[in-house]
Amino acid sequence: MDQKQEQLEALKGIRTLMERSSLFLSLSGLSGIIIGMIAIAGMTFVYMNARIQSVSSINETLILDPESRQSFYGFLFIVLLVVLVLSLCVGIVFAIRNARKQHLPIWDSTAKRLLINLFIPLVAGGLFCFILFYHGNMSLILPSTLIFYGLALLNASKYTINDIRYLGILEVIVGLLATFFIDQAMLLWTLGFGLLHIVYGTTIYFKYER
Repeated sequence: MDQKQEQLEALKGIRTLMERSSLFLSLSGLSGIIIGMIAIAGMTFVYMNARIQSVSSINETLILDPESRQSFYGFLFIVLLVVLVLSLCVGIVFAIRNARKQHLPIWDSTAKRLLINLFIPLVAGGLFCFILFYHGNMSLILPSTLIFYGLALLNASKYTINDIRYLGILEVIVGLLATFFIDQAMLLWTLGFGLLHIVYGTTIYFKYER
């Protein structure tokens, strides 16, 4: 009986080592929560600077005034870029912190594969959004960021915890809804990048880190 138990423990140990060598396990739930809060703060900043009460009133104003529309989306584009940079910094800092805490390598072949698979859709999405802005199709920028971000998470999910896959699927779904309900795109973006990240981060924290 003891021998069987030892064999089971050995197999569990081998499995753990294989997972650690093939998966990036340093993602932090706390970083997800903070990223969600950054996204909500960024969109709140947009609302406050636009000095308007609702999403529908934004679209009505911008449709009537093309110059205001272009100026607003230019400002929105900058805010999204700042949110992206801050989110990446938070994710990197907390991933390094988690890796050190778990005595895992900070930078290895798995981390490289994760980042490559994550950044290919992200870079493609960023270029696509810039093209939309260049051609004046600005109402599709917010939905596109959600869709490409979700695809990036799906593409990278095979190199990390499986929970990332579900977040990616939800981001794509919210992005498609934002494409259909253009008038509610800002609210849906806040839901996708803000609330979903907070829920995901809280789940990851209590599931793996607590």
